[in-house]
Amino acid sequence: MTSNRRDRLFTEQDKAIADFDFGARTAEVFDDMLDRSIPQYRELQRMIGELAGELATPGSRVYDLGCSTGITLNSLYHAVAPDVELVGMDYSQAMLEKARANLAGPFEEGRLRFEHGDLNDGVRIENASVVVLNLTLQFVRPVNREALLRSVVDGLRPGGALILVEKVLGSDAFLNRLWIKLYYDMKKRNGYSETEIARKREALENVLIPYRPDENIKILMRSGLDNVDMFFKWYNFAGFLGVKA
Repeated sequence: MTSNRRDRLFTEQDKAIADFDFGARTAEVFDDMLDRSIPQYRELQRMIGELAGELATPGSRVYDLGCSTGITLNSLYHAVAPDVELVGMDYSQAMLEKARANLAGPFEEGRLRFEHGDLNDGVRIENASVVVLNLTLQFVRPVNREALLRSVVDGLRPGGALILVEKVLGSDAFLNRLWIKLYYDMKKRNGYSETEIARKREALENVLIPYRPDENIKILMRSGLDNVDMFFKWYNFAGFLGVKA
């Protein structure tokens, strides 16, 4: 991958490290960052759409919480029936503006609406058959996560599903270090320099707080989901599916 495709957020020329945010600068390069930073990202999108297509029910809503620029919403739009309403939520106005532009067709058709909100403050979910948290819950403060998940489950129809994709910790210190090393090797293959990797790690240190896979499964079950399983695992990334009885 050539250097001219770098997202330029964490280059050697950056002079200071600040906490990562999802403002206008990030929104401009976010899609490229995901492709280069998230393992199997396009396959994950296909899987999320596939699962939603199987589980979304007629006349219901499908939510994407932390929808960013709308990549997952686009996957959902093509996967679910036309009478399913799509709802995208994000706390970044810049991301929502980008998502509206990227999904002008579904938005103008009336199949899609957007909501502005911070998931740390909770969420109101209504008539949902599927809710997606794709690399989102890890940015919610740990003290708020279970309350958020309970409100999501409360808004799910019987038989409704939560699709959760997260960066995760290894089961012990040795494996965690190995997963991180292999993840950084992937980022180098995709054109990131050692300095860019280090700067992004520092920027995310107090913002992205991951759990182990077993901790994610436990919090999903405590939140009221009856059947929970892992549908994806790549070193320090995992996808979980929970279904409400």
